[in-house]
Amino acid sequence: MSARDRILGKLRHGAPSTVPALPDVASWFAGHRPVESGTEKAARFRHFIELAHAEVYSVARDNWTATLHQVLKARGIGKLLVAEGTPHGEVALDELPPRGVECSVYDMAIEAWKSEMFNATPASLTAARAAIAETGTLILWPDALEPRLMSLVPPVHVVLLDATKIYNTFYEAMTAEGWQDGLPTNSLLISGPSKTADIQQTLAYGAHGPKELIVLLLEGEQ
Repeated sequence: MSARDRILGKLRHGAPSTVPALPDVASWFAGHRPVESGTEKAARFRHFIELAHAEVYSVARDNWTATLHQVLKARGIGKLLVAEGTPHGEVALDELPPRGVECSVYDMAIEAWKSEMFNATPASLTAARAAIAETGTLILWPDALEPRLMSLVPPVHVVLLDATKIYNTFYEAMTAEGWQDGLPTNSLLISGPSKTADIQQTLAYGAHGPKELIVLLLEGEQ
């Protein structure tokens, strides 16, 4: 008998004769999930993500670019990377240039414009698929139109979030959004600007990603 056979034999001998029942995760969350209105979930999400040094602005669905323009103007930013072909990207392309904000688009392989992306793109705009109130977390769903580098590279990351897509918990978001039916190559959970700490526990922002995270929270009727 080989060493491999001996090891496998011991594992089989020690294996339980019956498979234990899986925990009832849905029942556990049903008993521990707060019952909240949409307004309460939005407030809780905002509280926790602001604790992580993000900025949140409540905006109207039909005029969110006005707030975005003011946010960029306050930082002296005159250029924004947007996702052409997305609803929010098309709105930004229509409404921001007349206000003096140049909008560039992610329309080629990163190898062709890596220098511009890393050195001449001060801010980007992406949309969140959903958010989690319990932890103040944004859920991003990168795709070909809105690649993940848009949320990882520019120093200022602006995220458009529909307040009706805020869930209480990570489990609720996964089940309600049907994650079991398929995931993108990358899904991102973002709970604040990039940060790191050295051995002296000195917290630094922007070490490996955006220094600032700004959330535009779309409220009101769709």
